Amino acid sequence: MNDLTQEQRSALAQMTAPDRFSTGDSNRDLHRFDFSHHRGVPPVGVIWPLSTEEVSRILAWCYEQEVAVFPWGAGTSIEGNPVPTAPGLVMDLTRMDKVLAVRPQDLQADVQPGVLRRSLNREAGRHGLFFPPDPGADATIGGMIANNASGVRTVKYGATRDYVLRLTVVLPQGKVIHTGCRAPKSSSGYDLTRLFVGSEGTLGVVTDATLRLTGIPSHHLSAVVTFKELHDASKAVAMLIASGLDPAALELLPANLIALINREKELGLPEVPSLFCEFHGVSPAALEETGALAKEVCEDCGATDFKSGVSSAERQRLWQARHEAAETILRAHPGDKSLTVDAAVPISLYPEMILFAQQVVAEEGVVGYVFGHAGDGNLHVVMPGNPEDAGTWSHVEAVNTRIVKRAVELGGTCTGEHGIGIGKRRFMRQEHGDSYDLMHQIKQLIDPKNLMNPGKIF
Repeated sequence: MNDLTQEQRSALAQMTAPDRFSTGDSNRDLHRFDFSHHRGVPPVGVIWPLSTEEVSRILAWCYEQEVAVFPWGAGTSIEGNPVPTAPGLVMDLTRMDKVLAVRPQDLQADVQPGVLRRSLNREAGRHGLFFPPDPGADATIGGMIANNASGVRTVKYGATRDYVLRLTVVLPQGKVIHTGCRAPKSSSGYDLTRLFVGSEGTLGVVTDATLRLTGIPSHHLSAVVTFKELHDASKAVAMLIASGLDPAALELLPANLIALINREKELGLPEVPSLFCEFHGVSPAALEETGALAKEVCEDCGATDFKSGVSSAERQRLWQARHEAAETILRAHPGDKSLTVDAAVPISLYPEMILFAQQVVAEEGVVGYVFGHAGDGNLHVVMPGNPEDAGTWSHVEAVNTRIVKRAVELGGTCTGEHGIGIGKRRFMRQEHGDSYDLMHQIKQLIDPKNLMNPGKIF
């Protein structure tokens, strides 16, 4: 399909209000790219549904007309996950943005897919609750479900899939199904809810979800721990987890990234390899004891300084700086895009992966910032560059390929939290073997015409 006919445009416009369907160049172009370096083809149109019923009618029509559909959230993904790979219709779900209910007695919330993470937490926070997965960006809940997003708190609280209890999903032919239930646990049949979490819109469109919430921790202890070598810092991560201290966040940052953060945020941090740590507890006394033990563990691993007990304001500035690391890197390299490695390995092998990543970056001669959510074995290498410069970009791609393949060889994954999208498809066979064929069979069973977000995962 190169364009919609006038008859097709009229049909789509009648399924929503006239201002919720557009074939204008500006709207089409805005939905060609996400935060990544990937660039898609212009969609033939963009539509903004408001309800499950509208989504159902639109998908049924698209299935009959054989129009590809690309579900869209906030566009904060960094593997090209929602980017149109062929002419088709972008279904922008950002206007389905209602928190339908918060049930503090059940520690649950019902939400539409376009609800932003921070908006949900503002509503839940009125009841002393929060939704823990924190990818940094203010992503939509639907996008987080599609990617199984996680982030800095995963080491303690888990990923998005651990908080999704029930889903309403519209399948490619327009059929509406409900998966899961509101009970805290179930052993009833196949876990279809988890099938859709992480499916990146390739199997259907989530139109509402019941999420598990948890209590906002009453007390926090943050610490900045410095080391001479990044490898020593990575070794401390495994020891902190093995010690049973139950950290809420363990973030590894290299000296070159801290230098950028200091320049932009004026934090005055020592520009050496560091761990940003956070612990949650029921009382200051309990956290004081946890901090003392954490300091001892880190010093045994070669820590040169352990600064804890930072103020609430300083804690917020530290974590904001960490959340904005990718943007900070791009601002330091104006005009460049970036490719981000997102591999994850068993915790015991994290130090080995850190050394390997540093070695590969040096061998390929690229600018690379090696850091990550060390507490859950998630390694990032952000590499700025110009994708149009084939010579330079080939080295960037080579770093990504070598690190990801090594991670999979060590029993890890090609993507810890960013999803497959466009960028990681070529690693799926190596990671999954014959089970990749089963995934493809499931896709063909549910979406035989391959109309739902085609070109992703497969």
